[in-house]
Amino acid sequence: MSRDPIFETLRPSQFITFTIPNPVNHHCYLHTPNIRVAVLDSPVAVSADDLPKIAAMIVPDQRETDWNFCTESGHLQLLFNVPTLSRLILIGNDLPPDPESSIYIRPPVTDTIDSEKLEDKLQQLVMALHPKVCFQKGLPKTLFLTYEDDLLYRVIIARFVGPFVGEFVVEDVELESNVSNKKLRRRLRFKRMPNLIQSQVSLIPGFGDGEFASELNLESLRKMKHTKFHVDTTVLVHPYLTPMVSGLSLIASHLNERIQLGFTPRALCLGVGGGALLTFLNTQMGFQVVGVEADEAVLSAANQYFGLNYEESIQLIVGDAIDVIQNFPSQRTNGDTDDSHVNIDGLDAKFDVIMVDLDSSEAGNGISAPPPEFVKKNVFNSAKLLLHNHGVFIMNVVPLDEVFYMTLIQELKDAFHKVYGIDVGNQDNFVLVATLLPSSSNDHDNAFLKRLRSVIQGAYMDSIVEL
Repeated sequence: MSRDPIFETLRPSQFITFTIPNPVNHHCYLHTPNIRVAVLDSPVAVSADDLPKIAAMIVPDQRETDWNFCTESGHLQLLFNVPTLSRLILIGNDLPPDPESSIYIRPPVTDTIDSEKLEDKLQQLVMALHPKVCFQKGLPKTLFLTYEDDLLYRVIIARFVGPFVGEFVVEDVELESNVSNKKLRRRLRFKRMPNLIQSQVSLIPGFGDGEFASELNLESLRKMKHTKFHVDTTVLVHPYLTPMVSGLSLIASHLNERIQLGFTPRALCLGVGGGALLTFLNTQMGFQVVGVEADEAVLSAANQYFGLNYEESIQLIVGDAIDVIQNFPSQRTNGDTDDSHVNIDGLDAKFDVIMVDLDSSEAGNGISAPPPEFVKKNVFNSAKLLLHNHGVFIMNVVPLDEVFYMTLIQELKDAFHKVYGIDVGNQDNFVLVATLLPSSSNDHDNAFLKRLRSVIQGAYMDSIVEL
């Protein structure tokens, strides 16, 4: 294949797709008459002193129309998964868009040697898509990436378009599991950032009369006429939600005292998604909850498919999280000690906890949380005014980089008394907890702490460290 001048230079965020006759006609991977090639350059320019890193990926069979691989936003997230990657080339079957296509079944594993032979046959194509600078020190070595996840089966059960988040889907999935029971989930996924699972809850199949069928796979269950699926909102399966709830242990004595005095603890959740966190705080921990979500269509999906019920104990606000907390009804200063309920438009002006689960709406930033515009002194100061004196501020964090993370910690330290970190157990997420006053002793006779330990893993509470 001859070199095209348009690919000879790296141009930040350049995205080009084209189709060519299939040069390999592989029986498993590339089997359509034409193949689709998509080339994306990183938005981050490479240093003049460094040779750019170029990689190619063969799109997994039957995933060609998945947003992860057929959209620029999905392509960008794949690129960001590899540090310092300058250009990512996707090569896949050229399939026409099929809006009715809603089911994915993982195909059998292909022989590793067979995959290597296919990569050898694609060498010439990939080499022609390398920028000219890569040949300064001889012929570059082609880097092929493989895509792996735990998805065995997926069916899209609903599609939505929201005025703020755009297109999104609700999907039921079966994931790989090391236990006998099948790992079934209901998930919420946005097209603007398809590699990020916005929300997920456990999915329970049943036949009525209390009979469940956990040993059958999702594909078989869906073919059975009388199978009904229910979401389990009593457990948290999203990786960072349990650590977030664990942060309540720092104010367990305060919450226990308020409950003994007859007050119902209150939580403000910035970011709702499927509503798993809101429902859990309400039903398992006894909180009154106010949720803030930017898109009403997301709330509709949460209500229809994720068990989020709009009741007096769960109130919802549609709006931008920053605008809401900066304009929230408040008649008391942070120094007030009067705990009598002040109610404006049905909303109490003080909370025991504020939980922040907001991700950046800009795919060009990669997967990151919270949005950069949230990391401001005035935002944190506004949040402080909504907390009781012994309240706590808890945030899910997926940092853009080390500088972003350290800046966020410093901003929280400037605004709050103490800042703590919780080990989530993966390299992507961190949970930060900020307190207004020193945390009090959490004795073992504390009824709230006992309740907390009964519904979440105690290991997360034991991993809380001061930063």
